[in-house]
Amino acid sequence: MSSFEDRARDLAVRDEFAGVIRVDRAGTTISSLALGAASRAWNVPVNLETRFDSASITKLFTAVAALQCVEREEIALDTSVVDFLQLTDTTIAPGVTPYHLLTHTSGIADLCDEDAGEDYADVFAERPNYAIKTTADWLPLFVDRAPEYSPGARAHYCNAGYLLLGLMVERATGLSYRDYIGEQVFARAAMTGAGFFAMDRVEPNVAEAVDPVRADDHTIIGWQRNIYAYPPIGAPDGGAHVRAGDLIAFYRALGDGRLLGSELTAAMLRPHQEYHTTRPRFLHGESRAGVHLTGYGFEFERDEHGIVQSYWKEGMSEGASGVLRHYPATDTTVVVLAAGADAAWPVISAIDADLEAGAI
Repeated sequence: MSSFEDRARDLAVRDEFAGVIRVDRAGTTISSLALGAASRAWNVPVNLETRFDSASITKLFTAVAALQCVEREEIALDTSVVDFLQLTDTTIAPGVTPYHLLTHTSGIADLCDEDAGEDYADVFAERPNYAIKTTADWLPLFVDRAPEYSPGARAHYCNAGYLLLGLMVERATGLSYRDYIGEQVFARAAMTGAGFFAMDRVEPNVAEAVDPVRADDHTIIGWQRNIYAYPPIGAPDGGAHVRAGDLIAFYRALGDGRLLGSELTAAMLRPHQEYHTTRPRFLHGESRAGVHLTGYGFEFERDEHGIVQSYWKEGMSEGASGVLRHYPATDTTVVVLAAGADAAWPVISAIDADLEAGAI
């Protein structure tokens, strides 16, 4: 047994991990675990078919959708976002393009600056989160905020940019964002368990998005749901629900050319822009805060430093965390999905360590 499996089981016993783990190599599953509780209230266990909030991993689906529109010549990578969406009365610069949005180089103001310690719950202090149901409902939260920098000047992670990409997909196709993703991403990739499930609806086998409430000594004394932090249903920047198997299916479909042609498939993975981050992510067991990575592809991020090279997309929000990650040298694909904003990272670090040691 690999040590990451022991680590995950130990975390689950201590109530620090509830989620699913899957490791595939060359198309064969070599590890598949379901641990912890999908419902803390009713002590319902996680199983391999449990769907989790994928948080920002959803941006991969949005990127594919936007690039499909590019392939059909409905938009171009250099289309003016302002002109296409008729946002001339906003603070968004006319020079912002889908390329800038895809690579987080647009400079537009975000909904919430997590790097600066802002809290998503504060975004909805005046406008209730349950009033935001469509992609366009998000616009008033950021289109009049002052830009951070001019388009293309640098990279800074921006959720709002992916909301604009979702709106471009809607205008180009005539479909709602969620309907388009269901038809042209989930169905084409055989992601049979994936969907956008509203918090106020009962959906079977969906894990609760919760974070631990801790005492001063860090012991867990309760659980907090994230119902005030986000709108009731996912959007182009995050919130699709998936199984571990759905993310494996997505990666295979992307690699097989079932979602995009060869040129834009390569562009999804090729780094386009270096960036510097202070977000609390983890790599090889240590915080990646402040580390220069090779940078953003069209939403996959790529690491060329260290012994274990990989590209990935991670997601983190209140109540959920996870990653889809591929290690080209060994053709290994890893999915970790968990309840809890910090729950996935120790497991991901343990998997990295095992790969580096040749134990997987």
